[in-house]
Amino acid sequence: MDFKAAIRSIPDYPKSGIIFRDITTLLGDPLAFRCAIDELVQPYANVRIDKVAGIEARGFIVGGAVAHRLSVGFVPVRKKGKLPWQVLGEDYLLEYGADRVEIHTDALKQGDRVVVVDDLIATGGTALAAIRLVERAGGEVIGCSFVIDLPALGGADRIRALRKDVKTLVTFEGH
Repeated sequence: MDFKAAIRSIPDYPKSGIIFRDITTLLGDPLAFRCAIDELVQPYANVRIDKVAGIEARGFIVGGAVAHRLSVGFVPVRKKGKLPWQVLGEDYLLEYGADRVEIHTDALKQGDRVVVVDDLIATGGTALAAIRLVERAGGEVIGCSFVIDLPALGGADRIRALRKDVKTLVTFEGH
């Protein structure tokens, strides 16, 4: 499957000089969507996984489908203030400022084996915060899966430096 062809590239969005990689076209193509989920699930088909942690927002779509195919639970990693119960939070730096992601305090049990999923890995800030959050909650991150990697921004390498497995389906040079 040519995943690159299934992803729309939008120049100068959200600001000049950025090329936004839009997976809604991949999600709208039943064959591309199914193949993407199949490939993201494949490395974990014979591995004990207890939960998939999907990062808001497109990571909910991809991660939910991965969790379904693995027959495991799903943990939403949400932006600050979006979860209605007691939360654990993790701050991370953005290009200009900081943000925070959260999970419910009861989302994971000690020793749960978790795959972190999102649509795209760029600088890795959000994914690294999600990894720290899962580990603080008692989970063990078995791997991280992304549809798109922007290798020039180094996020996948930052995750690999933590000795975490990283699976991506397609890379786009630049950003």
